[in-house]
Amino acid sequence: MTAPDTRPIVRLLAGRHKRVRGGHPWVYSNEIVMDAAAKKLEPGTLVRLEAANGAALGLAMFNPRPLIAARILDRDPGAAIDTAFFERKLGAALKLRERLYPGGHYRLIHAEADGLPGLVVDRYGGRLVVQVNTAGMDRLLPVLLPALDAVLAPSVVVLRNDPGVRRLEGLAEEVRIAKGAVDGPIELEENGARYLADLVAGQKTGWFYDQRDNRARVAKFASGVRVLDVYAHTGGFAIACARAGAREVIAVDSSGPALELAQLAARLNGVTNTCRFAKAESFAELERLAQALERFDVVVADPPAFVKSRKDLAAGTRGYRKLIRLAAALVADGGLLFMASCSHNLERTTFDAQLARGLADADRTGRVLLASGAARDHPIHPAVPETAYLKASLLQLD
Repeated sequence: MTAPDTRPIVRLLAGRHKRVRGGHPWVYSNEIVMDAAAKKLEPGTLVRLEAANGAALGLAMFNPRPLIAARILDRDPGAAIDTAFFERKLGAALKLRERLYPGGHYRLIHAEADGLPGLVVDRYGGRLVVQVNTAGMDRLLPVLLPALDAVLAPSVVVLRNDPGVRRLEGLAEEVRIAKGAVDGPIELEENGARYLADLVAGQKTGWFYDQRDNRARVAKFASGVRVLDVYAHTGGFAIACARAGAREVIAVDSSGPALELAQLAARLNGVTNTCRFAKAESFAELERLAQALERFDVVVADPPAFVKSRKDLAAGTRGYRKLIRLAAALVADGGLLFMASCSHNLERTTFDAQLARGLADADRTGRVLLASGAARDHPIHPAVPETAYLKASLLQLD
């Protein structure tokens, strides 16, 4: 790591410092004096960030390639970024998570909201999954990994560096084991239920902790009723509802491996007689169930992101509207619909508008009982609304 007094200086254009001064951790490339010296800096270089008049703004990780060119790592431009720095950050995050969800199964680091831009760490007891999405954090792995050892002493560390966003930073996509060995899916605990996650080949980091609180909320309405869980993945909502006493749960997903883990989780929780798993494309299955005049007291639709980038916004928005229409048609009178979107490019107001339009398309009326987001181990940075990526609503339909 570069010594604080030798770090390159990256300067903002006149008048472009106010947002950073206001607490925002990002600086866009069109806000920076992108001269020849700045363009030559290696992606991920630690730099002293200054306003146009030379006033210090902080220490940042700099990459001249993407739109978000600088990410504030510390407001002190002379801060030492070493293992001790990461130990302090990890220790603070650990203290908070253990207050929120004791037991060692949670998202430990949620990027900017925990003061570590571009870093995600999910904890599965003694195992960690680490995802590094920026060039700056990638360069800091040699001091990050020892800090993880010092604070948590994990038996396994998996680097799930395979999201497409890494390409924007000029980074290769990879999955590798940094410590220990993984010989198959591992067990995790959530809200008293036992689940299985594939840390190496599963979606994202293996499990979606962000829906923890929403799963508990939906399960409270499941006792004695029929439940349909669409995009069920490895059974998060389905198993929670079955354990809460649902009469029948049908879980639909297009992934065979994910459904296999859901079936194993049903056995672990003693609810195999309650759950039925269907491998199918969700839109087609919803249409088939409607044609069969099926009705459910609780319908859950938690799809993957339909809007992965701005160019997908129009098509993705139509997709959410159609999904809501199809799902609403299967809800029994007085029943509940839970709908979610993890597309950070889809604003809450747009999501809510699609809820209204989809209900109208299905000729249904109702009321929103709850508008929520991600669980508390996925905190929101107060200056970065994009970190509130998950939108969810629970509705009762007439």
